[in-house]
Amino acid sequence: MATHPRSLHALLGGGAVADVLLWRRRNVSAAAVVGATAVWFVFERAGYSLPSVLSNALLLLVAILFFWAKSASLLNRPLPPLPNLEVSDVVVEKAADRALVWINRVLAVGHDIAIKRDRKVFMQVILVLWVVSYIGMLFNFLTLIYIGVMVSLLVPPLYEKYQDHIDEKLGVAHSVLSRHIDTIITRAGQSAKQKKTE
Repeated sequence: MATHPRSLHALLGGGAVADVLLWRRRNVSAAAVVGATAVWFVFERAGYSLPSVLSNALLLLVAILFFWAKSASLLNRPLPPLPNLEVSDVVVEKAADRALVWINRVLAVGHDIAIKRDRKVFMQVILVLWVVSYIGMLFNFLTLIYIGVMVSLLVPPLYEKYQDHIDEKLGVAHSVLSRHIDTIITRAGQSAKQKKTE
């Protein structure tokens, strides 16, 4: 087995999330699979909608807190412990910084396509958007999220186990796909030059 410069655990962040994704915390990973399946079943198969479940859960929470506070004042008990319900400036700044990085990446791709006229990036963006559109036609949004959760919980341990074989096959697939994209780009460039000369 070949040695890799960084382990998959380190690439996934090296913390508790990586442990769960690689099934090193089997109970938590199994609970995540069961929980995701239960949520998917409740919303997709049982016919509940997200707004109705959220509103019923919040209604129950507000009723419990109201009756707890009323009974606490009548029975001389402490009020329910509520955390400070504010979003700190630090959390907002971190979220804005992360969003700014992603927005700048998208704008850089748009710049490469529009200004630099990078045909390879253009073809890659078209291919990715077409695949996303096609998959979106096959499944609804909740099922796509469920599939994403299942893939993120089931693929990393398989990849870790068969990493060398998968890397080899993906390298071959990448080179074949790159050759096809380059061929399409050169043919498109040649046809555009021929039209200009005519």
